[in-house]
Amino acid sequence: MGAVVSSEGGGRGRGGDGTVLGDLPENCVAEVLLRLDPLEICRMARLSRTFRGAASGDVVWESKLPRNYVRLLAIAAAGDGEGARLPRQLWRRSRCPRRNFIKFVWHIVQEFWLDKGGGGLCMSISSRALSITGIDDRRYWNFIPNDESRFHTVAYLSQIWWFEVRGEVEFFFPEGTYSLFYRVHLGRPFKRLGRRVYSSEHIHGWDIKPVHFQMSTSDGQHVQSKCYLTDPGIWINHHVGDFVVKDSSRPINIRFAMIQIDCTHTKGGLCVDSVVVKPQYLTQKKAPWT
Repeated sequence: MGAVVSSEGGGRGRGGDGTVLGDLPENCVAEVLLRLDPLEICRMARLSRTFRGAASGDVVWESKLPRNYVRLLAIAAAGDGEGARLPRQLWRRSRCPRRNFIKFVWHIVQEFWLDKGGGGLCMSISSRALSITGIDDRRYWNFIPNDESRFHTVAYLSQIWWFEVRGEVEFFFPEGTYSLFYRVHLGRPFKRLGRRVYSSEHIHGWDIKPVHFQMSTSDGQHVQSKCYLTDPGIWINHHVGDFVVKDSSRPINIRFAMIQIDCTHTKGGLCVDSVVVKPQYLTQKKAPWT
C-alpha cells in the first residue's frame, strides 16, 4: 500500500477543478479506515479505487484482529502455522451478511470465534466437555438432541439431589476483560407440529434455594455469585463473573462451577447447553476501537 495519488475517471467535479475523495493518498485513506469497524471498511471500499486499495492492506485488517491472532489460527489449524499470512483473507471469509462472527472449530466439543464487529474472541464449551455429577446414571441425566445448541446436543436433568456442573479451560485469550456464562434452559424443549414448545414435567426445586456460581483463574482471580433459576421455556445465559487477561502470550487457566448441593430437596427439569466466554464489550454493545 503506497502513498499514490489516484485520479479516477469522472472523479473531477462538474467544474473540472475540484478535489474529490479519489484524489486522497491511500495512506491517508488507511488512517481513516483504521478508525472504522470491519463492516464499515467493506462499505467504504466501494467508493473508489483508492479506498479499495487502502482497504486491501493488511495493516488495516491486522488492527481489527487480536494481537495474538497468528497463534489462534495455528490452534484452529492444529498447529500448522497457516494463519501467519491471513489477516485480509480472514475477514474476507466472513463477509456473509447473515453471520456476525468468524468461527473456528477447536475441538469437537469446543469452539471459538471472532466477533466480526469488534474482533473480540468468544468461546463456547459443550456440556459434553463439562464434569457433571451423575452424568453416567440415566435416572438423573441424559444427553438429548437440540437444534438450538451450537453442538446440537444438551445435557438434560430429570431429577437429582446433588447438582454440580464443573469445567476447566486453558487458552491463549487476547488481552481484555471477559465475561463467563452458563447457558441453561428450564424445561425440556422440543418441536410439535413444527412449533417450538417445552415440557415443564420435571421442573422443581430451583425456587427453594439459589444456585451458586464460582470461577477462578490461574493468576489469582476469584468470583462468586448466586441466583434462583426462573423463566422456564427460554435459554438464559447466567452470568458467573468477569476476568481480566493482561498477557496474551501466556495461556490462562479458568475453572468454573455451577452447584446446588443442598440435599434437603431434589431439583430437576433443567437443560445445560454450554459455558460461554465472550468479551465484556459485547455485553455493553461497544467495540474496543469506538
